[in-house]
Amino acid sequence: VMVIAFVAAAITAFIVPPDEKYLAYFDYKTLACLFSVLAVVCALKNVKFFYILACNIVKKFANVRLCVIVLVWVTFIGSMLIANDMALLTFLPLGYYVLHTAGKERYMAFTFIMQNIAANLGGMLTPFGNPQNLYLYSKFNIPIGEFTMIMLPPFLFSVALITVCCAIFVKPEPITLTGKPDKINRNRTAAYLFLFAIAIIIVFNFMPYIIGMLFIIAALAVLDRKALAMVDYPLLLTFVFFFIFAGNMARIDVVKELFSSVLHII
Repeated sequence: VMVIAFVAAAITAFIVPPDEKYLAYFDYKTLACLFSVLAVVCALKNVKFFYILACNIVKKFANVRLCVIVLVWVTFIGSMLIANDMALLTFLPLGYYVLHTAGKERYMAFTFIMQNIAANLGGMLTPFGNPQNLYLYSKFNIPIGEFTMIMLPPFLFSVALITVCCAIFVKPEPITLTGKPDKINRNRTAAYLFLFAIAIIIVFNFMPYIIGMLFIIAALAVLDRKALAMVDYPLLLTFVFFFIFAGNMARIDVVKELFSSVLHII
């Protein structure tokens, strides 16, 4: 996707040569918020926060059907908080661990499919559930209450439908998980959760995004430099190239007139 976005941006750059107006193309807040959330999520993943949390939840249930439903719901919730891609990277391995340890591999493909669907549908409820939401929320200044209420009906329908599918296709067979999850690093986890709160605060405009992002970078540079290196930079570059492509397209008279006429007809 990044390569396609780059090619599209490069082609339009031949039509609209780079100049000072390029600087106005970028939604800097979206890029800063996305980077901040991704960086903190990587730090939390490094201390196995989400893995340990989900393990403790799953171990409380006694059959495969409930475990699969919990795995899917955890992915739902995770995608709302840490974005859909990171939710999959975090909770798909958990699904493998649970089913492999319990000797229930035959449900693995079904569980992975449901987790993938849950990650993509769960992320639609919050502004930071996926990058597209973050851009729309920031660009159009949609109130958080209005944003949530718009997306709530399809979200609830998705949760109900996927839960019903899990109940139908997974039998309530007994399940036993062996081993204990790793102990959580309380101090680092508390620090990263605080940074996550900062990332959310800048999304909702309670703090200037530049200050919040620099604070998170400085904190992670001391606490976990690996988290900064693990950020999904291709995703950020995809947005950069998209902004260049969109900005250039808006400056091409033929394209501008075409879309203006189409919107006028609509």
